[in-house]
Amino acid sequence: QVQLVESGGGLVQAGDSLRLSCAASGRTFSGSTMGWFRQTPGKEREFVAAISWIGNTRYADSVKGRFTISRDNAKNTVYLQMNSLKPEDTAVYYCAAGLMVPITVEARRYADWGQGTQVTVSS
Repeated sequence: QVQLVESGGGLVQAGDSLRLSCAASGRTFSGSTMGWFRQTPGKEREFVAAISWIGNTRYADSVKGRFTISRDNAKNTVYLQMNSLKPEDTAVYYCAAGLMVPITVEARRYADWGQGTQVTVSS
């Protein structure tokens, strides 16, 4: 099991940038696909980005070209750099880990989840 703690959320204006971090505990981080999802009230959790243990990445169409996911296996940390933020990016952002899971957009494939960090983008 991997324990995940997100940080870096906050209130920004449209067009600003934020970098989210997700610190993982446990020795299985380097073998895990890591994902970022987001959720707004009344909606299902939505895939944002994922990175495999060898560095392959995948993005939702809505964030492609604006968000960048990366990982530092030495620090057991995954990042989400968010640029050109829009009001529709407002959500709680969750980090997720899937040990030995191929890169995927399916939330059910990720076994471990963080508590989430709020991102609010004002217009």
